[in-house]
Amino acid sequence: MTEWIIQTISAWGYVGIFFVMLAESIFPPIPSELIIPFAGFAAANGELNFFGVLLAATIGAVVGMLPWYFAGRLFGLARVRALSDRYGRIMTLNAEEIDIAVTAFHRFGPIIVLFGRLMPLIRTLISIPAGLARMPLPVFLLASTAGALLWNIVLTLAGYLLHDHYTMVQGILDPASYVVLALVVLVYLYRLITWRPSKQPG
Repeated sequence: MTEWIIQTISAWGYVGIFFVMLAESIFPPIPSELIIPFAGFAAANGELNFFGVLLAATIGAVVGMLPWYFAGRLFGLARVRALSDRYGRIMTLNAEEIDIAVTAFHRFGPIIVLFGRLMPLIRTLISIPAGLARMPLPVFLLASTAGALLWNIVLTLAGYLLHDHYTMVQGILDPASYVVLALVVLVYLYRLITWRPSKQPG
């Protein structure tokens, strides 16, 4: 995958960065931790412009989040609550907990989306509850853009400053990504075991 990312960015420049980041936002297994540091390295070599890298990467990331957001919005909260009555254990959420989560999104949605964009795997999945909570699209775009831009600045700077040693970023962030993934799996298993149906009908 690393070789494909390098070839795409080398051949297509900013357009390549846009499309690779678009794919990264739609398919979580594609890691931005590999994409952006190389683009920063290319900027340090004078092949790309630092701010052009940030712009292409951030636009690609935000556009890639929209399908998940609209999927959540179109599917709708009522359907999710109905499914929780039938498949609640698999979902690890009952109707009451879904209502609590949606209420939290109504109150703190922009903050949740912004910081969710900084975490592997979560950065893609966070768009779904935002859509379910019917977060206004301009607010979602603003929070998503801020989070994506912040993350891209960190990774681009890392690749730019480390230059020939930009692959060190992967060595540092890859283990962190696996830790986050392991925590997500453990939380899911815990919820799966301890799940209880709603006290009130959905």
